[in-house]
Amino acid sequence: MSPRRTSLVEWLFLGTVFSITFAKLSWNLAGDVALADVLTMLFLLAFTGERFAAADGRLPRTALVVLGFLAVFLVAYLFGFFNLESGQALAQFAKGLVKFVLHFLFLAIGAAYVVRRGAVFYWRTLSALVAGMAVNALYGVAQLTAARAGVNLDEFVLSPLTGGASAINLYGAVNGAQIFRTNALTGDPNHLAIMLLVPLLVLTPVYLRLGDRHPQRLRLAGLLGFLLVMELATLSRSGLLGLAAGTLVLAVPYRRLLLTRAFLAPLAAVSLLLAVVVGRRLDFFVTVIRTRLQTGDGSTSVHFDVYSFIPDVMSSHPLFGLGLNNFSVYYELVTGKTNWGPHSFYVALLVETGIVGTLLFAAFLRFLFVRLRDARRLGRTLSERRDPLAARVRPLAWGLTAALAGTMAANAFYLTMQFYYFYAFAILAVTAPVVFARRAPLAR
Repeated sequence: MSPRRTSLVEWLFLGTVFSITFAKLSWNLAGDVALADVLTMLFLLAFTGERFAAADGRLPRTALVVLGFLAVFLVAYLFGFFNLESGQALAQFAKGLVKFVLHFLFLAIGAAYVVRRGAVFYWRTLSALVAGMAVNALYGVAQLTAARAGVNLDEFVLSPLTGGASAINLYGAVNGAQIFRTNALTGDPNHLAIMLLVPLLVLTPVYLRLGDRHPQRLRLAGLLGFLLVMELATLSRSGLLGLAAGTLVLAVPYRRLLLTRAFLAPLAAVSLLLAVVVGRRLDFFVTVIRTRLQTGDGSTSVHFDVYSFIPDVMSSHPLFGLGLNNFSVYYELVTGKTNWGPHSFYVALLVETGIVGTLLFAAFLRFLFVRLRDARRLGRTLSERRDPLAARVRPLAWGLTAALAGTMAANAFYLTMQFYYFYAFAILAVTAPVVFARRAPLAR
């Protein structure tokens, strides 16, 4: 029997998921168009064409619910359109709306595709997302190594492809020695740190439940150790906040496994590596860590100061906000700074979409948590039936829950939940209880 050929739709979908964190791979074509944007549009067209050719327009309930959310969001955001006050505001609104629609369509149709393909393809999707983030992190290592040698790797690798300029983040200097924070292909070290929460928190419980002789156990241990090192290399306080929040979630069901050799051995290896690196330049790293622990510096003040804009905006546009993607316009009028984001997803929600938009997104997050609750229940049902699949489904469900909680915590001071990768993560969250439900009465 010959192996099944990979279809164009599959290549485009997995390619999108793989490259979904590569923000620097973008081009200025009537706006900022990323590689993930192009692949998403091609995937949507290919999927639609395939379903049209098969005369099959059916969509699973999960995808229909997502499309329902999209419709309601659009109505609320279009009400916000009437609060726009300038041509610049209109341009920002249009740009934000196009991105939002594209992201949500990817979530809806991507969920339909994963449900149609089943459990094996679900794991391939998760693998593609993790592999993309691992490649991103590997580029970060090369970027950091080159920067210490005085070379801007982005200029040699990325600029010829995109025509744009980018570089590693320069945080400052200690006694003339520059402090670099790797941003890899994401554009911001904090974005990289928060994105890495997904593989770290999703894969940790899956790894802990693998048998001692499982062939993937050692590989997962190495991958998780590497990603943890890269998480720390970003020097991101928001990333560590999210990691702590997600770990607290995992500590509920896996508190005993967190004290086993399987968990402590990789952690000890990472600690030893860090001790060797830090020990060679102790004064340098002590100074760097001290600056990142300070809470009264300018960067920290910016993160907290943006919350002070909420009452002012709420007093003038409480229901629908200033308009989608318009915080930077408002911020420029108040402070004179151009193209400045809100540095908080929750500030962006309230300021740009008002009370209505915030409540709608809260309902969407509740939908994600409900789907993950269903996945955990499914895992418990499979465990009660002594089904071997429980050893994969239940840890996966808890890992997804921890990743969602960690991402939400980190987004108190950043806004990665409006990025593409979050919607790829949402595909995994909403489809998990569906694709693994063939052995339990929880299918939807």
